[in-house]
Amino acid sequence: MNNRRALITGGAGFLGSHLCDALLADGYSVVAVDNLLTGRLSNLEHLRKESRFEFQQLDVCEPFDCGPVDYVFHFASPASPVDYSIHGIPTLKVGSLGTFHALDVARKYDAKFLVASTSECYGDPLEHPQKETYWGHVNPIGPRSVYDEAKRFAEAATMAYLRYHSVDTHIVRIFNTYGPRMQIHDGRVIPNFMRQAMRGEDLTVYGDGRQTRSFCYVSDEVEGILRLSRSPEHTPVNIGNPSEFTILACAHQVLAATGSKSQIRHEALPQDDPKQRRPDISKARLLLDWEPQIDLPTGLRMSLDYFRRAVAELAPSRV
Repeated sequence: MNNRRALITGGAGFLGSHLCDALLADGYSVVAVDNLLTGRLSNLEHLRKESRFEFQQLDVCEPFDCGPVDYVFHFASPASPVDYSIHGIPTLKVGSLGTFHALDVARKYDAKFLVASTSECYGDPLEHPQKETYWGHVNPIGPRSVYDEAKRFAEAATMAYLRYHSVDTHIVRIFNTYGPRMQIHDGRVIPNFMRQAMRGEDLTVYGDGRQTRSFCYVSDEVEGILRLSRSPEHTPVNIGNPSEFTILACAHQVLAATGSKSQIRHEALPQDDPKQRRPDISKARLLLDWEPQIDLPTGLRMSLDYFRRAVAELAPSRV
């Protein structure tokens, strides 16, 4: 019988909740912790009667202990531009104090540890596509720095616990991910476009729309994370989709998927917005035998039902 127990911080979030599902399917017992600052219990409602699952509402910025675990997945953090612009100081705290506390749990129970880092560590990159060896081009005091520097610090703390305490650590650099359970107003490209298209509003494209992103469907992302968690690799690994789209092309993909007749409206580009973002996944292919399977048009179609429900549930004040 499988008695492995995994702890997921940020377990009520978009990626965290999908990771709960995947680990349960892999035979783990799972304890998800979340302070619900940006996470939502509705993401875990389907697990309410699952005997191998438990949820604890707590703030990992304070020391915590949920009992013996075999794996700690540290995913707690505001992750969208809207969220971390509002919750800048909590974002810095969870990347620093929260990471230390999660690492301390792993150290106490001799558990493996994986931290969710981000492609934002590369900032507005001068290297394209971005390899894990690239140190980044980040503004340490700009409006995005609360997130970028929190994640860069989290990586440094994770490597320190490997070096000084021999904790078995892993670092995943997550590139743009999309799919069911994303917050409809979180400011990221796909939810913004989906919401606007389904409501017949203009799709907001910042700048000229020629800046690029690479979009990975959530099931592909989680599979890559799980493969990394089982690997012996300690240094960062990019997990994302190397198929690159301009923001303008992405808008047209959303219009095609939804059948919307919405128009496109251009607005000023936000400060420090990356002009290019595409992962080099050579390392993931070599070490994990992983690459994404779901292209953007397919992933958008797979997400339609969720976004339709989410748009239908919008409060009247936001309609």
